[in-house]
Amino acid sequence: MKKVNIAIFVSGGGTNCENIIRYFKGSEKVCTALVVSNKADAPALEKAQRLEVATKVVTKAELNDEAVMMPMMKEYGIDFIVLAGFLPLVPNFLVDAFPRRIINIHPSLLPKYGGKGMWGHHVHEAVKAAGEKETGMTVHWVTPVCDGGDIIVQYKVALTAEDSADDIAAKEHQLEMKYFPQVIERILNDSF
Repeated sequence: MKKVNIAIFVSGGGTNCENIIRYFKGSEKVCTALVVSNKADAPALEKAQRLEVATKVVTKAELNDEAVMMPMMKEYGIDFIVLAGFLPLVPNFLVDAFPRRIINIHPSLLPKYGGKGMWGHHVHEAVKAAGEKETGMTVHWVTPVCDGGDIIVQYKVALTAEDSADDIAAKEHQLEMKYFPQVIERILNDSF
């Protein structure tokens, strides 16, 4: 049986990226074949390289150039793409080439606090400002609409009035560390 080759697209620190790579290390079914970043200084790249995963840096122009991205996906035999803190919009040609084979993690319970400009601390600050009693993570299919794809699964965590935006971020991040790799595995095994 052929392994499923995944590419992880990242923009930042790479805690989810590293967690996913470690989760599938030694798997007979899934291989993290490539980590792609739009930022040359993203710590995620160093983490991936330390774990012996190939990395590529793409400029905005390259990301949006089918003649650059599609050969790259083919070179690494990519079957599935995971967005793990990747900030740019995925170009339509990639969405079309990987129908229901690109997922994103979002640090809120979509449809709340999604869309353009809603990432990282911006989301957690908005959750705090709204006085939400819970937050969580959402894994959804990627479409041309920012955070607009069908929701695959959500995990929730309770909040208190005393929680700061940093506390909210920490609680939500614990969910990501616990569940995101499992969700990827279940999707690849078609258990949703």
